[in-house]
Amino acid sequence: MTGPVLVVFVYGLITAVATGFGAIPFAFVRRVSPRIVAYSNAIAAGLMLGASFGLVAEGADHGSAETFGGTVLGVAFILATQRWLARREVRLGEIPKAGARRMLLMMVVMTVHSFTEGVAIGASFAGGLTLAAVITAAIAVHNVPEGLAISAVLRPQGHSVAKCAAWSVFSSLPQPLMAVPAFLFVDAFRPVLPYGIGFAAGAMVFMVFVELLPEALQHARRAPVGLLVSLSLIAMLLFQALL
Repeated sequence: MTGPVLVVFVYGLITAVATGFGAIPFAFVRRVSPRIVAYSNAIAAGLMLGASFGLVAEGADHGSAETFGGTVLGVAFILATQRWLARREVRLGEIPKAGARRMLLMMVVMTVHSFTEGVAIGASFAGGLTLAAVITAAIAVHNVPEGLAISAVLRPQGHSVAKCAAWSVFSSLPQPLMAVPAFLFVDAFRPVLPYGIGFAAGAMVFMVFVELLPEALQHARRAPVGLLVSLSLIAMLLFQALL
């Protein structure tokens, strides 16, 4: 079991490290155009949707009703977390109140939903290495614009590029940490497999529609955002089909 556990952990660690890549553009510019971030989020949204479809299809093979129940739990978890955060007021040193809340909200939301992405990675291994590789790749690509978004909030406040990258990776550390127990749990308790897969898929889809797409549509026109989401979604589905 040690070998498979190590592989699962490494896959999760890859997705966490990928988040740090989002800070690289700030080594050359102080700010990144909101439109570029929007387009990156649109591409990530399509990839995440494609990966989620793969999870749902895999979960349905083990139980359609159970998979649906898991998706409902995943959506409810993200929704409850967001509502809880919305009622909190925070201050961070000399940073203005609004900026401090935005920074903390970004970090907490990214970190919390990283737990579900870690579950997705761990649970996907129950469907085979190919599915796990697809899910891991999608989450890793998705994490780059997440890191970009985190850095876009931190960099204007005077944080170094290295610190932006470090905080970005930190926000995704739950992914390798949750991937291993999710893998072990699913492997030991097969009846809950569709629930675990459904939970991860539901959380990922909900994050697309309440986080990525609204952010993308706020800073870019609908047509290019829709085009990028559609193309990346189709590309991910084709990639899964070819594998």
